[in-house]
Order: sequence, then structure tokens, then C-alpha cells
Amino acid sequence: MQQDEITYKIIGCAMKVHNTLGNGFQEVIYQRCLAIEFRNAGLNFLREKDQVIYYEGENVGTRRADFIVCDNVIVEIKASINLEDVHLAQAKNYLVAYNLPVGLLINFGAMSLQYKKVFNSKKV
Repeated sequence: MQQDEITYKIIGCAMKVHNTLGNGFQEVIYQRCLAIEFRNAGLNFLREKDQVIYYEGENVGTRRADFIVCDNVIVEIKASINLEDVHLAQAKNYLVAYNLPVGLLINFGAMSLQYKKVFNSKKV
């Protein structure tokens, strides 16, 4: 499956969840619902996969992206009133840490679903 097809399906799944639940729930609720929609759409995914973060060659901790879909796309979800620059920076940092080319930052907290496609500048 091509990258654009994967991101299209992911956004469709997120729209279904948002249309069904609306806004106002905690992030974990949207994450669980999105996992159900990914399965229904036939998308392979890992949820909250740990990734070691290195600085100067030393392990300084781990982070977890909400989803890695089809071994190719990171999905980071939020349940905020609005997406902010710090959320975008986090998504971009995850792309570099996981060494993946593209990600989606999805916000379920607004009245309308918000999403942004982000790219790993080291992979372009």
C-alpha cells in the first residue's frame, strides 16, 4: 500500500471516530476507538511502541508514539482545543526518533477534526 493511500485511510478512520464520538473525551478513548477503526480498515499497526532516544550516543530515555501504521506512518493523537506548535514539534521529533518518513498529527479535541501531515526532514 502506498504512503498516500495509508494516510488517506488513517484520516478516514479518524473522521469516523470524531463523527461518532465528537469532542470532549480523553485522548486514550480516541486512541482505543482509532485502533478498532484501523483493524476494521485492514491497517496493520502497533500501539504505543517504545523507542529509545539517544543523545551523543547515550540512551537518555524512551518515548512512545501513539501508533505506527503499516511500519511506515507515525500517528500522534491529541484531545486539545487546538493544535499548537509544541504538538507539531513532538510529532516531527518522533519521526526522527523512529526514522520514519511521514506522520499524522490528529486532534480530536476541537469541534471539527484537525489533522496535519508531517515529514521527516532527514528522509526527504
